[in-house]
Amino acid sequence: MVGDASFVVGGVAALDRAENTSLCYVQDSAYLDAALNSCCGVLIISSKHLPNMGQARCSNFLISDHPHLAFAKAANILHPAKARRGIHPTAVISPDAKIDSTAWIGPFVVIEDYVSIGRDVQIGSHCHIGSMSHISDETQLFPRVTILHDVHIGARCRILSGAVIGSDGFGLVQERGTWQHVPHLGRVVIGNDVDIGANTTVDRGTLSDTLIMDGVKIDNLVQIAHNVVIGRHSAIAGCAGLAGSSVVGEYCLLAGGVGLAGHLKLADKVHITGMSMVTKSIQQSGVYSSGTPLDENRNWRHNAARFKTLDSLARRLGKVERHLGFREISED
Repeated sequence: MVGDASFVVGGVAALDRAENTSLCYVQDSAYLDAALNSCCGVLIISSKHLPNMGQARCSNFLISDHPHLAFAKAANILHPAKARRGIHPTAVISPDAKIDSTAWIGPFVVIEDYVSIGRDVQIGSHCHIGSMSHISDETQLFPRVTILHDVHIGARCRILSGAVIGSDGFGLVQERGTWQHVPHLGRVVIGNDVDIGANTTVDRGTLSDTLIMDGVKIDNLVQIAHNVVIGRHSAIAGCAGLAGSSVVGEYCLLAGGVGLAGHLKLADKVHITGMSMVTKSIQQSGVYSSGTPLDENRNWRHNAARFKTLDSLARRLGKVERHLGFREISED
């Protein structure tokens, strides 16, 4: 702490919207000017930025090695989630369900047979919990989440509105030119401290389970197909799609719009950049990309036309090299 340690903070705010009791942070040097001019009462900064704060309007500073992380923790303390207890009278609950007395069941919730709800679980209005499902302690379901039958959700998870967990996957088989549905008899099993975004879908397994391990963070509008496995502490950004039986390692990052073909595996600590299409397994950690970046339409059309000739050009070049007696130099 640099400044007045007795200063009372009223809440957190963005730099340009702060009041004189607000707590703000600056992580990137690009925001130093905004920090200098902010009306906030306390500013979280790294030690390297402290010398720049001589002209700041703020005179109170918290020094942190990771200001963004410190700000997130402070925000959770200053703006805690409001937990409630009890069962709303409009909820429809099977007599066979087991609900901890500390849980909150909101308006128009439906809970089917043999469901178990743990301590301090918060279930928002209009949620549906299918039979034989289990929701562990301190997990929060936002309004209009659908949990189908035999889904197991760990502790301290957050599932946002519109998410559907445990629906049948896109399992089909052809018979004489028509598609026949394949029953999905597996479960969805979700670990502890998992976040699942709004309108994301997680399909149940065909025979074995779809597995989402501890600490996984999934954004909005993500499709997780049947029998997918996502390793611990991986993060998947919005509009990504994981096809059936794909396996994502631990600490992986899938950026927005990434697509994974089915039955492939990603090693631990693989980072796939936005809008990339993964069609084969990745055995080594690292950053991977695919596709072409945005360009002016005129240039893109010319390049697209040239892509079609690359194979013939390579064949012609090979013939020329062989005619000239060219040999590749061995790396050995």
